[in-house]
Amino acid sequence: MGAGVTPASSGRPDEAERDGLGTRDRILVAAATMLGEDPTARLSVRGVAARAGVSVGSLRHFFPTQRQLLDTVVAGLAALELPDDPLADRSRSASDRLLTALQLVLAEVGAGEQARRHVSSLHAAYVASPPGEDAEHAFHALERLSLGRIEGWLAGLREEGVALREGVDDVETAARFLLTVLNGLALERALPGAPARVAGEEVALRIAVEAVLATG
Repeated sequence: MGAGVTPASSGRPDEAERDGLGTRDRILVAAATMLGEDPTARLSVRGVAARAGVSVGSLRHFFPTQRQLLDTVVAGLAALELPDDPLADRSRSASDRLLTALQLVLAEVGAGEQARRHVSSLHAAYVASPPGEDAEHAFHALERLSLGRIEGWLAGLREEGVALREGVDDVETAARFLLTVLNGLALERALPGAPARVAGEEVALRIAVEAVLATG
């Protein structure tokens, strides 16, 4: 999940009200925004309710537990169609399009101080001490979101007739490998000397793409 998914929405609750959103949608917008700002956000009932501008009771009415809220937000984000999806431009090769898509994921991590905050928050939430059940659930939910995004790209390419390289069993296996590469590169973005490594990321990503796609 290190190079996880940043929610597309960045609206504030007052913006949601102006857009005519109901209470449930305002809650989801607030929760998605909080995850976009911090992928390790716990989505506490009080915190989300305050961000959405609704009462705790109203939030509990729609989402009795934090897990239900998180799962609903993640499912909604998974269903979003990304604007300017690189995979849609069929004038480019399949490998180039997938490479660009993976670069967009890394861009969400940032570099330097932004990447350090990203990696530090993940370490504090899931590595520094044993995570509780709710934290584990949150991690796996967000990891599924990241994997699903990559699996969707790979599945779309397969529908075009692009095959996986021999030895790569299925889309899920290929997606997990690519996510592992992204997580490693995201960590490197937080380390000293990041600018020089960021400049060389394309080579690493191209090797990873060529390892899963039979584009010969």
